[in-house]
Amino acid sequence: MGLSVQEQMLIEQRVTNEAKSVGAAYVIWLFLGGLGVHRFYLGRTGSGTAILILMILGWLTIALGVGLVFLFVVGLWVLIDAFLIPGMVNQHKDAVRQRLTTQALVQQTEPTA
Repeated sequence: MGLSVQEQMLIEQRVTNEAKSVGAAYVIWLFLGGLGVHRFYLGRTGSGTAILILMILGWLTIALGVGLVFLFVVGLWVLIDAFLIPGMVNQHKDAVRQRLTTQALVQQTEPTA
């Protein structure tokens, strides 16, 4: 069995409601991107944590000179993220859509009491 048009429309409405905003992601990126907060917002906690750790290590070791390397890596990473944010938002929407579709299909196959 597949989903009816009405069920598909309900899923798309929920995707729209639950999806992350590209605009919000860019605002977070602009002000807190160096701390990886935009990646936390988009559900990418591993890479967000990596950016945060690199930033902290960079500032803690800047006097040794090696900190500049860490800060350069963070800066480059955050700059590249400016181009990746729309794709990350679309991937999040696809994941939400897949989860909701799977839930709807499972509910169809469950016996009613």
